[in-house]
Amino acid sequence: MAKKLFIPGPTQVHPDVLAKMASPMISHRGKDASNLQRNIAEKMQQVLYTKNKIVLSTTSGTGLMEGVIRSCTEKRAIVFSVGAFGDRWGELAKLNNIPVDVHRENDGEPTMPQTVDKYLATGKYDVVTITHNETSSGIMNPVGSISEIIAKYPDVLFLMDTVSSAAGAKIEVDRLGVDVCITSSQKALALPPGLALASVSQKAQDRVNKIGKRGYYLDLKTLLDFVDKKDNQYPSTPSLSHMFALDFQLDRIMKEGIENRFIRHMEMAEFMIEWGNKYFSVFPKAGFESMTLTVMNNTRNISIADLNAELGKRNIQIANGYGDLKEKTFRIAHMGELTMDDMLEVTGHIEDILKLN
Repeated sequence: MAKKLFIPGPTQVHPDVLAKMASPMISHRGKDASNLQRNIAEKMQQVLYTKNKIVLSTTSGTGLMEGVIRSCTEKRAIVFSVGAFGDRWGELAKLNNIPVDVHRENDGEPTMPQTVDKYLATGKYDVVTITHNETSSGIMNPVGSISEIIAKYPDVLFLMDTVSSAAGAKIEVDRLGVDVCITSSQKALALPPGLALASVSQKAQDRVNKIGKRGYYLDLKTLLDFVDKKDNQYPSTPSLSHMFALDFQLDRIMKEGIENRFIRHMEMAEFMIEWGNKYFSVFPKAGFESMTLTVMNNTRNISIADLNAELGKRNIQIANGYGDLKEKTFRIAHMGELTMDDMLEVTGHIEDILKLN
């Protein structure tokens, strides 16, 4: 029997969505493929509250992150990190010979708008990256107030990683002024891993056109050129199976109601934060907790690995802490297809195994 996953990706996939992965193939250069991508784009625009262009990439979120920071940085990027996946933005820039500085917050602390302002006021940067929701630390950054700061600097492109939050938390791309908003399939969208997506503003398109191509498969200009000139098609063969499943899943999301989906995620988060603080303590600073997973301090000094082994016997899996936080924290995701009944189930099993009262 498959385990029920409470890890921050991949997440549970509905059987009907999985079945769509087995749809018969079509020509990726035909009208059906163009229509499929167009349908996906229109629905993703609704999920992200944007009129910006949508592009797909048969990669993980990291693939688009790499392509985007390489394609958009003309002068220098400033990366604001609150954990391992924020750090990744910086690593990707350095490996691609993109001038970059990284500001890393102390563990459990969010990126604050005044910190962003301090860096951008120097005039050194034309790209800023923010991790909306950091799965290693469980922080959801205050992107509303951060966006107000970035808006003061019209020559700066705002790149945002929403890999673990899009379709689980409300992200108003156009209101926030996000130039490139990246997500991927295996988190709150609740699909199998292997597909990344991004919304791209006209401002970002103008920048990449000015810079020119910097690569091929992961190059943002190459992707945009094909979407524009080849009727919503792609330079390389896309994962049509993922696209069939995503189109269907977006219909399911619309049927649930986008706002209803966000409320469901918020209710699960509020429950998990309260439970975590009752029996352990929640890792991120209060007020900046994620809506899609909760990271808890191992205040009881239990073996997280042993706890997960016991949960495995009950066909449940949670996540240990990430990187340096392994065994110091543990993570319980509440995104995608999961509901309050699932939260009651996983916490009930943990209480029973650990004899919590």
